[in-house]
Amino acid sequence: MKRLLISICIFFLFLGITTVNAEPEYVLKLAHSSAINVYEAHQHALAMTFKNLLESGSGGRIEVRVFGAGTVGGEREYVEAVLTGSLEAGLASGVVGSFFPPAMITDIPYLFPNAMIAYKVLDGSFGEKLSNLLLEHTGLRNLGFSEIGYRHFTNKVRPIHTPKDMAGLKIRVQESPIFVTLVKSLGANPTPIAWTETYTALQTGIVDGQENPVGTIIFAKFAEVQDYLTLDGHVYGVNWFLMNNKFFENLPLDLRKVVVDSAKIANLVCRGISQLNSALGLEKLKEAGMEIYVPTPEEKELFKNAAQGPVIEWLKTQISIDLINEALAAVEEANN
Repeated sequence: MKRLLISICIFFLFLGITTVNAEPEYVLKLAHSSAINVYEAHQHALAMTFKNLLESGSGGRIEVRVFGAGTVGGEREYVEAVLTGSLEAGLASGVVGSFFPPAMITDIPYLFPNAMIAYKVLDGSFGEKLSNLLLEHTGLRNLGFSEIGYRHFTNKVRPIHTPKDMAGLKIRVQESPIFVTLVKSLGANPTPIAWTETYTALQTGIVDGQENPVGTIIFAKFAEVQDYLTLDGHVYGVNWFLMNNKFFENLPLDLRKVVVDSAKIANLVCRGISQLNSALGLEKLKEAGMEIYVPTPEEKELFKNAAQGPVIEWLKTQISIDLINEALAAVEEANN
């Protein structure tokens, strides 16, 4: 599987690359916050695939400079830079809701039953509507959706099979009303803690558990301080490919097409790397000693029934209920 992963990355990174000696007409600076490793960090795989496809597809007329691992700041800082035009593009997830509240719709707990349904919804008319609204309200163009991955609960107290098992557990969450509401609705005690302090908080017992995708759990070495992982998939993490629209529209039409086409392929690579690393990551976590539980469909329904309603009630204070209902309808249609 590792050889397959490497082969996929190499194929897309160097697909169609030609030697170009001419000076570029345009420079596109692209920022992301994940590690600089195309084989393990899906955002960097996306960025480098996009870079190589765009530079080759444009015949060297566009040069892409990738700034990974938060070298130009966190997601909030570089999204602001894309808004002002000091950066041309950035990859972002949860922070997009701070600039564009409808983006929080994808954080409705247990919204997407599986990744294929998420792809259908985000690549379909509803995803197109979200992108159009983003452009209208912010001036940011979305070049497509990829993924961060499904978020799951870990803890060091006991296995979690149903919401009842979460009663009284202190769970670290990001500083977001959605995640505070979600965890509280499941009977646990949400505790907002900065990401940089999360490992220490788990290690010292300030909190009992946390929630994140498998890849993040591995990267952060949480298996050292957590014993149990429940694959409940309460939120499907969406990655937005944001571009300053003025930069995009200043490009000639032929280069705009190369940008859009390169982004489509890069987003697919990101999804593939994310899915493969999640699957392989479970074996790593087992080897590290974590006990992994997959809820039954009936148990998953208990989680959904407990959490989805309260989060939607909070969301209704931020965005139109009509848009929320459109999202729910799009998921239902994709599921049929």
